[in-house]
Amino acid sequence: MHGMISRSIQCFLQDTYGHSAWADVAAAVGRDGDGFEAMLQYDPAETEALLCAAVQRLARPRETILEDLGTYLVAHPHMQMIRRLLRFGGAGFVEFLYSLDELPERVRLAVPDLGLPALDLCEHGASRFTLRVAHPHPGVGHVAVGVLRAMADDYGALVLLEHLGRRDRVETVAVELADTAFSAGRAFDLRMRAG
Repeated sequence: MHGMISRSIQCFLQDTYGHSAWADVAAAVGRDGDGFEAMLQYDPAETEALLCAAVQRLARPRETILEDLGTYLVAHPHMQMIRRLLRFGGAGFVEFLYSLDELPERVRLAVPDLGLPALDLCEHGASRFTLRVAHPHPGVGHVAVGVLRAMADDYGALVLLEHLGRRDRVETVAVELADTAFSAGRAFDLRMRAG
């Protein structure tokens, strides 16, 4: 598994729960405090062990941790590059949803061997969608729920999300738009600011 995934979990634990929580999780999986290198490959079993150790240390359900990880990837100040990449998907939340099937290819331009899940959006009327998230490792759909929740907030949309389960390596997320202009959303500028 790509080191960027394990490194993201590491940064999430450090930034959200503190360095002592990360140190405990790292020790449980036989890692020192430096943890994972973003550009290396790791055995998927090691990433799974990392998640299991986080569940044990935090005493929180795996699904909740994965959803919080998804939110972190968009909303935390240390992750602004991911937010920027996602915001290029459209000016509003619905446009962003329609751009999701192109996301793996856009990411592949920057990190060719990352291996993002295949994403397939199905529309069920003007305000209801399902997002199918295909990936061999369970739980990626919960990360998608967190990402979608954070992006809805970013766009100022009020959205109801529900993880509908996993079948044949595909997780399905229900998306219902309650209000696309619920709040002002967060400011976004296409230009990168120096500093």
